[in-house]
Formats: sequence, structure tokens, C-alpha cells
Amino acid sequence: MASMSKKLRWGVLSTASIGIRKVLPAMQHAQYTTVDAIASRDLSKAQAAAAKLGIPKAYGSYEELLADPDIDAIYNPLPNQMHVPWTIKSAEAGKHVLCEKPISLTVAEAKTLLAIRARTGVKIGEAFMIRSYTQWLRVAKLLREGRIGQLRSVAGFFSYFNDDPANIRNHIESGGGALLDIGCYCIQAARYGFGAEPRRVIGLIDRDPNFKTDRLTSAMLDFEAGHAIFTCSTQLVPYQKVLFFGATGRIEMQIPFNAPIDRPTRILIDETGELFGSGIKVEEFPTADQYTMQGNAFSRAVLEGGEVPVPLEEAIANMAVIEAIFKSTETLQWEKPAN
Repeated sequence: MASMSKKLRWGVLSTASIGIRKVLPAMQHAQYTTVDAIASRDLSKAQAAAAKLGIPKAYGSYEELLADPDIDAIYNPLPNQMHVPWTIKSAEAGKHVLCEKPISLTVAEAKTLLAIRARTGVKIGEAFMIRSYTQWLRVAKLLREGRIGQLRSVAGFFSYFNDDPANIRNHIESGGGALLDIGCYCIQAARYGFGAEPRRVIGLIDRDPNFKTDRLTSAMLDFEAGHAIFTCSTQLVPYQKVLFFGATGRIEMQIPFNAPIDRPTRILIDETGELFGSGIKVEEFPTADQYTMQGNAFSRAVLEGGEVPVPLEEAIANMAVIEAIFKSTETLQWEKPAN
């Protein structure tokens, strides 16, 4: 059984770019994980990926991988609309599942996983790697300690430029667009900072005339303790930042989401309010890979019987905010997240 193993044995559904480029190489260096198999609907693609990454087994169908008794957990980086169906199939095969974000396209779809988890007894988590990463854990501690006074405002920005018609992020039927792809991180940042759910949200969207995806989305989230604002875009200069503003200070995360693996990350803490920055203290975190940390955290939760970093309840709550923002852009009114 997995619980008796020193490492969790992982299988991967698909040769998706994020897995091949980022997640799997990182997990291969994790203390509590091994990547033992990869599957594709095209066996040659699975074999090529396995050869490139040194993965022992390659399968020409997802079903074959799920039938492998030597696999404990599944990493699911399939296109967004396939997240829930294959997470269900993985769970029913007795595998724990780490599913890429967003875990679903609707709240109702995400909620179907609750019954599956209860019935199968497996752990199911959403792959928000930031929630396992050093700088985010440190920011949470600073906020809890009151280092910037009462948190009153969170501001986020996340953008990149991609107008390739062939890219799945520009396919609306696959859950493409800015809000589902990267706005979800800004929502995570706000909910994480306040440690609460927004009472109501409102959004503004500009859609690509050809793709019909949201290429520029802004939103405001109303929390009991304060407000959060963010803008995300798939067709802007690449940039990302999150700022936490308290009554007596602020915290700035310089590269909050795509933390580099070749240099340290930094947060800036200003407890003085001096406008020219003389009171800023810099905290630097050693070079690390947040996908390694994510793999370790999820695997340890399985091996030791703990809670995964982003359980279904968290995934559903984040999805509820996304859904409410989309709805508000149609009703032109504030909407209450229904989670």
C-alpha cells in the first residue's frame, strides 16, 4: 500500500507541456515522489516523453495507466474540460489525484468530486503550486503576526502575451482565457491573504474578437475585512505582482506566481510607510522549485495521512469566485460566489 511506502509512485495523464517542462522534472527531485509512468493517447508520444525524462513506463492509453497496480497517484494536466472526467476515473481506479488548475469549468462540476472522494477514500487536490512554496508560506505568517497591521487591501496583476490560435489557452471550449488560466492565481492570493471568502464580486471583461476568450479581465472582490482588486491578461506584456496593504505597512511579492528555479525569490516588507522606500526590508528565499515542493507536500499528505495543500473544498471555493466574476460581467451587477 502507498501508506507504507517511503515515496509515492506517480503516473501522469498526457504529455502536456506544463508536465514535461516544469512539473515532472521537479517531482523527480522530490524527497517523497517518484514518477514511474506516463500515458498518452499516442504511444509514441508517451515513449518519447518517457525517454526524455527517464520515466520507466509509457502507456498508449490513459486506461492502461490507471490499471497499473504499481501506481499510487495520478498527476492530471489534461485540458481543462477533461479535468473532472479523468479525475473521477483515476479516483475510481483507487489512485490519489493532483489535478491541474482550474480543477473544473463550473462549481457544479467540481462538487461532483466530493462524492467520488467520499466513496473512494482517495485524496484529491488542485495544483496551485504557490500554496506549497516558501515565499507564500512566509507571507501568510507575516500577515497572521500582524506585521503590516490589519490587512485591508490585496492587489494583483498577472499577464502574458499569447495570440497563437493553435494554443489551447486561446480555445474557449477548453476553458481558455485569462480568468481561468491566470486570474485564478490572483483570486487565490486574495482569499489566501484574507483567510476568508469574498461576500460579493464584480468583473469587467474584454474578449478577443476571434477566440471569444477573455483576453483582459479585471475584478473587485469584497471581503468583510477589506477589498481585493486584480487584472489579468493573455495579451499584455508579461508581468506579475501581488501587494498586500495593511493599516500600518505593506508586503510586495516580486515574482509571486512563476517563481524562477535559477535564482532566489524576494518579498519586500515596508512597516514604515515611507514613500521613497527607505524603510523597506528585503527577505530573500533560497533558490528552489515550487513544483518540487508541491509534489512533496501532496505526497507527504498521502503517506502520513494529512491534508493535501489545496483540497477539494478550497478548489470549489476558488471556482465559485471565478464563476461569479463571469456572471457579473453578464448581469453588470455584483454577484455572490455560490460555493
